[in-house]
Amino acid sequence: MEPIQLDFVDLGLALGMMAIAIGLSAWQGLGLEGKLALATARTVVQLLVVGSLLEIVFEWQHPLAVLAVIITMLTIAAVVSRNQIGKKIPVLPLIWGALFASTALTMIYVNLVVLRSPEAWARPQYLIPLTGIVLGTAMNGAAIAGERLVSTIKNSPIEIETHLSLGATPQQALAVYRQEAIKAGLIPTVNAMMVVGVVKLPGIITGQILSGVNPLNAAAYQILIMFMLAFATLITSIILTSGLCRTFFDKNSQLRSF
Repeated sequence: MEPIQLDFVDLGLALGMMAIAIGLSAWQGLGLEGKLALATARTVVQLLVVGSLLEIVFEWQHPLAVLAVIITMLTIAAVVSRNQIGKKIPVLPLIWGALFASTALTMIYVNLVVLRSPEAWARPQYLIPLTGIVLGTAMNGAAIAGERLVSTIKNSPIEIETHLSLGATPQQALAVYRQEAIKAGLIPTVNAMMVVGVVKLPGIITGQILSGVNPLNAAAYQILIMFMLAFATLITSIILTSGLCRTFFDKNSQLRSF
């Protein structure tokens, strides 16, 4: 059976759900009408613009166009994570590097080790969506891990300086805080893996099933993607927290304040 195609009339009818949601918000006095309307408008505009741009990139098949899209996605993800961690801390290059390293390692491993088809998976139709999925999850993990570590360090200067005065190195003084931050960054991904297919069907498997792909094959790809997300998120959190620990100390191993 051919997949059902959505046109602008169908999307207009789907918009009715948001109109009802806005009406319900007004009826219940939630005060969310403005936010819901703005979120609806941004969703429509952003996705239509991205869809149009990706259509051009997919047809062009030029490596520079694909690289430009990926770098843009990477930079936006780094800025969003930096804003969550704190604008006063100079970590934007660190976050960018951590996201780049984790995403590159993940995609290289999948292409060369798992799929063993680098020619096919170098195509923008595969590379851009998969990179976006990995970046989005790694970005959330980086934001959670980084924010947890920064807030803990800021709230525990006496404990940290006590460890330092007793002869601990900066890495030893922050080891427990860093481990807890990494664990926190992985919580959403691990929780999603615990209930995937049981409580909810993620977007990838749902989209593939709706497009007519065999459900078992769609499930196999979803398993691969969940492993990719966990791998990339852990690597991102490890690199980011390691760099943040060094950022909070000067060359004399004294704790800095931001």
